[in-house]
Amino acid sequence: MTKPSILQIGPYPQWDEEPLNGAFAVHRYFEAEDKAGFLAKVGSEIRGIATRGELGANRAMIEACPNLEIISVYGVGFDAVDLAACRERGIRVTNTPDVLTNDVADLGVAMMLCHSRGMIGAETWVKDGSWAAKGLYPLKRRVWGRRAGVLGLGRIGFEVAKRLKGFDMEIAYSDVGPKSFAEGMEFIADPVKLAERSDFLFVTLAASADTRHIVGREVIAALGSEGMLINISRASNIDEEALLDALESGSLGSAALDVFEGEPKLNPRFLKLDNVLVQPHHASGTIETRKAMGQLVRDNLTAHFAGNPLPTPVL
Repeated sequence: MTKPSILQIGPYPQWDEEPLNGAFAVHRYFEAEDKAGFLAKVGSEIRGIATRGELGANRAMIEACPNLEIISVYGVGFDAVDLAACRERGIRVTNTPDVLTNDVADLGVAMMLCHSRGMIGAETWVKDGSWAAKGLYPLKRRVWGRRAGVLGLGRIGFEVAKRLKGFDMEIAYSDVGPKSFAEGMEFIADPVKLAERSDFLFVTLAASADTRHIVGREVIAALGSEGMLINISRASNIDEEALLDALESGSLGSAALDVFEGEPKLNPRFLKLDNVLVQPHHASGTIETRKAMGQLVRDNLTAHFAGNPLPTPVL
């Protein structure tokens, strides 16, 4: 039986590469020097695309594959996939939710703790001899008992909130409407008002045209000079220029960020700031979760070509 032809947009760990190549005829787009020429050569054979959340699949790529049936995304975010082009042609789209939820929430809370307590600077203080030479490390800010806001109470936002309850924090959230499962949390519809009453603002929204730069100058100003912004969602949810201006001026206290516009080539202004904790978009970066994500990518492709229901459809 002929294996379905798959266009692989970016590399995966070796534990995913082997079973993917065993089940499908894989065409490795990311290895092609002349990508347009590569698509022109193999495009008509392609029935499925295996991609990553940050790489997606744009309209030109989709249109170069006239027999494309499904796009399987390795990641929860699918904003880099041209969904309009997929709807026009009836192309199915899947992602890998749930399996990464807890690891992403863990990293968000870890960034809050690490940055609030100055742990990276404190380690340097020990290693460079400052502790012995200068004495105690400068005092930082507590986490427990303070006020947290969660912008987007979906799967990840809810898990963040669960963890924050362990620190006896006062938790509020914004979403399209109140959530029945948000017991003990205050609903605040306006993100500006949410930021205004928060010491820590977690951004856990799915990215879309509607949420682009939802954290703009107003929200950032409302969070204020003592507030911390923590983003474990998508970079497009935050106006980076507004964020950088506020961090540089001190009108925003600090930020902890796992995602950036144009990553991995982030704006060099971030690298000059002491009040920013930067991470390399690795919130889901555990061995256990990445293996589960790869399996779900393959499960979606396998189900589609077998004519079975998709485990985690987006479209």
